Amino acid sequence: MTGEFELIRDYFADIGGDLSGSVQLSVGDDCAVITPPAHQDLVVSIDTMVEGVHFPFGTSGDRVASRLLGAALSDLAAMAASPAFFTLALTLPDTDPVWLKAFSTRLAELARQYGVQLVGGDTTRGPLTLSVQVHGWTPAGKALLRSGARPGDRIFVTGTLGDSRGGLETLLNNIHGEQVPYLQHRFFCPEPRLDTALLIAPFATAAIDISDGLLADLNHILEASQVGAMLNPGELPISHELHHWVGEAQSRQWALSGGEDFELCFTAPALVEPKLAWALRDHNVAVTCIGQISETRGIVLAEDGQVLPVTPQGYNHFSGTGNLR
Repeated sequence: MTGEFELIRDYFADIGGDLSGSVQLSVGDDCAVITPPAHQDLVVSIDTMVEGVHFPFGTSGDRVASRLLGAALSDLAAMAASPAFFTLALTLPDTDPVWLKAFSTRLAELARQYGVQLVGGDTTRGPLTLSVQVHGWTPAGKALLRSGARPGDRIFVTGTLGDSRGGLETLLNNIHGEQVPYLQHRFFCPEPRLDTALLIAPFATAAIDISDGLLADLNHILEASQVGAMLNPGELPISHELHHWVGEAQSRQWALSGGEDFELCFTAPALVEPKLAWALRDHNVAVTCIGQISETRGIVLAEDGQVLPVTPQGYNHFSGTGNLR
C-alpha cells in the first residue's frame, strides 16, 4: 500500500509553476515559504468537496479535479484576483493508483492553464473529501468586494446560467440525450472567469461568484451593500442546450436558483456601461445586463408590467435538502 510520503512524491510533488516568483519553498517541507510582491494584497479562499454531496460516488479523478480547482479559483475571480498558488488536503478511502493518476494529471493541467502552483497540503484516510485553499494577488486596496453596489447600478452576469443544475439533474436521473454531454461538462468543469474579472474590475462596484444560485448570491451583495434589486427574468442568459431540453420556465427557475454555475454576478454604474462594453469588445465570454440596483431592500422580478417580490432561495448545506451539491 502506498504511504503518505510516497503518494505526495508520486502524484503531487510538481504541480503548477510559480509565474510570479513569489514561491521560495514549495511541496516537501513543513511549510511553504512565500515572498509577497510589492504593493499587492493577498486574498485567500478555501473550498471543500465531499463525495456523494458535491459529486456522485464513483466519479473519475479527472472530473473531480476539474470541479474542485475550477470552483475554488472562481472565488478569486469574484475579487478580481490573479491566482498565485494553492494547497490541497485529501482524505482518501484508499490509494487507488488509477484514480490518483487521473486526478493529479488533470490537476496539473489546470494548474498550468491558470498559472497556479501547488505549494503544500495534507493527506489522510477516510471518506473521499477534498479541500483546496487558493491564494491570489490584487493591487493593494483594489479587491472587488460585495459591499460597493449603489442604487442605479446595473446588474450583470457572465456566461449562461442554469446549466450546472441541468447537468446535475441528468446525473441524478440517469438521463441521456443530445444536450447531456454539454450540461454535464458544465457541472463537472466550471470555468473560473479570471480573465473576465480583470477586464471588469476597473468598472465594477461589487461582485460575487454564483455558487448557491443567482438569487441567493446576489442577495449577499444586496445585504452587504444595504440595497435592493430589480431583475428582468427575460434577460437571463440561458444556453440553447438547456432551453431546448427543459423549456423556458424550467430554464429560468434553474438560472435563478439552480446554483454552481460559478459565473460572476457584478454591478457597475450605468454611466460606465459604454466603457465596459468597449473593454469587453474582443472578449469571448458573454456579459449580460439582467437588472438594476434599487434603494428598496429585497429582490423583485419585473416582467410584462408586473413586479413580483421573490425569496432569495439557494442551496444550503445544512437545510436538509438537495443532493450531490
